[in-house]
Amino acid sequence: MASTPGNQRATHSENSQGKKSQHAEEAIFYMNCRAAYLTVLKSSLENIKSKEQLSLVLQQAGRNPSQKTIDKYWTSETTSLNFDDFCAILKKEKPATKNELLQAFGKIDTDKAGYILHDELYKILTTRGDKMTWEEVASITNQADFNCSGKLDYNKFCELYLTTSEQCCKAARDRLETDPRLRQQHFGNQSENFSEGISLPVSKPSPRVPRKTDHRLPKADSRAPSRPSSAQSSKASTSTTVTVGASSSRSTKLIVEPDTMKEWQRAQSRGCFYLEEGGEIISHKYRLHLAQGSAVCVTIKPFSVPQARGKPCHWLSVDTALFILKEDETQENLQLVSFTELQNKEMFGWRGELGAGVYWLLPFTTGCRLRKVKTQISGEAKLLWRDEDGELALTKEFRAALLDIFETIDLDGNGLLSLEEYNFFELRTSGEKCDQEAWAVCKENFEMKKNELTRQGFLDLNLMEANDRDGDPWDLWVTLLSLGYNKALEMTEACPFVIDMCAERCRPSMKAISLEAGGPQLSRAVCRAVVSKGEPKVLGGSENIFIHTYSSGSRVTSVIENKSENKVIIHVNNEQSKNCLNNRGLMVFAVEVAPKSMMVSQHVMALNEQEEWIYSCVHSLVC
Repeated sequence: MASTPGNQRATHSENSQGKKSQHAEEAIFYMNCRAAYLTVLKSSLENIKSKEQLSLVLQQAGRNPSQKTIDKYWTSETTSLNFDDFCAILKKEKPATKNELLQAFGKIDTDKAGYILHDELYKILTTRGDKMTWEEVASITNQADFNCSGKLDYNKFCELYLTTSEQCCKAARDRLETDPRLRQQHFGNQSENFSEGISLPVSKPSPRVPRKTDHRLPKADSRAPSRPSSAQSSKASTSTTVTVGASSSRSTKLIVEPDTMKEWQRAQSRGCFYLEEGGEIISHKYRLHLAQGSAVCVTIKPFSVPQARGKPCHWLSVDTALFILKEDETQENLQLVSFTELQNKEMFGWRGELGAGVYWLLPFTTGCRLRKVKTQISGEAKLLWRDEDGELALTKEFRAALLDIFETIDLDGNGLLSLEEYNFFELRTSGEKCDQEAWAVCKENFEMKKNELTRQGFLDLNLMEANDRDGDPWDLWVTLLSLGYNKALEMTEACPFVIDMCAERCRPSMKAISLEAGGPQLSRAVCRAVVSKGEPKVLGGSENIFIHTYSSGSRVTSVIENKSENKVIIHVNNEQSKNCLNNRGLMVFAVEVAPKSMMVSQHVMALNEQEEWIYSCVHSLVC
């Protein structure tokens, strides 16, 4: 019999309610996953590195994993597990229910008395399954709440177990809600969440561990934040597709040095992107001063250091950009002027007019290509050797790496290191600055010209450090690793770059002022650039949520703008994309957007630039 319209509407309503409930449950699940993960680890980009960490995060999620369970997910071939893996484990390992616990105790309590003798419990727990120690069992039986004359009241024990488990989960959620740093999902070199119109403090530099006090090495591969396990459909959604032809990302759009610019005055500075342990990217920041208004041309591109020329250099394929912000009197609310959207091969640039005043130049990379990767290294490179007289010397390979490092930290490119330039190196590698007194000691012991350290002086300084440690290379390796090198002396977690600024009517003054993460100022700049240049779409069924998509030919960036009074969770699905990679490393994920704010959803680039690539993304409202 045919169904009536009323029945159809009822069925449709039930289906809609069911989908809504399913989305809400999934959102809560991923919130709980993230809360538990961030109780143990600093960032959802950081990986689980050991069985002990896996056990801890599972416990924070309300699980009580046995050794057998841990061994199931951490095999002899496992080196790390990312957040995505953790979510998958939690989906499989459901928390124990009270009935399941009671049934397990019931198998021991054959008389169904509701109690188990302590001696019997000791025997079972210390000899069967995942054997416990006597002390661990005693910590259970000594609990007065369920201890009765040498017997365990396992009904009360089950209640306490479930209550404690829920308290762990709640404590993790509360910590996530109250700590704004944990609420952020880090990716690329920017922090996602910020409130428009509210000026947040710029983050401080994050140097690596001091070389002389801590020999911990940087952590390995990182992945991105939470995501639902499969594609979803939702009432409120929008789809965006961008097709980019093969090699179009390298098409010439920027004329680097036309005849009209030959007489322009120029300033140049080098810098570097460094990949942090948790996946965050830091870089040099610059202040630009123009004495008068002028037409300008500014470019940024990866810098090919001399020793590496002719070798395959991973960092030369890393995307770069530069955001130009105008400084006001307070220096707090920097206003976006423009960014380098024109391209000529690996170079990005901008041409336009700038008025007299002070500007900030903020380098940026999406994190699509500068990211933690697993590389197979056949063996550790040798840094030092001893000659016939037993004197320490630098190996040819280490010497070449140090000369590359010199070129990278020689920001003005004059072949010498000033104290200011050297201190950026020291902050990155040791977390400390070299003062004038220490610099004077360097001047007495190492080759300098015009009070600046030469290449040979820099090599000798590192050799002295090796001699101070009697040939122990630990400190040298901490330095190398903090500068993006791996144990094969390959620069895989850094990207040197060079910025050129030309002005028609005055000499531009450009100076590096810090080495730190982009912070809220850069986040705002990226979002505002995409909103001003990109294509906006209303998220279907929700008039207050917009998806802005900007395509530059070499990359696609999407920004979620939430104009509503409530936070929203947006599900992002890239499963229909072809030949793409994004900064999150995931095809499907979920993000949380605060009320009255906007955030970057993702950056996407071609996996293989020699082939056509298609960005096809569906953004859906979860709740």
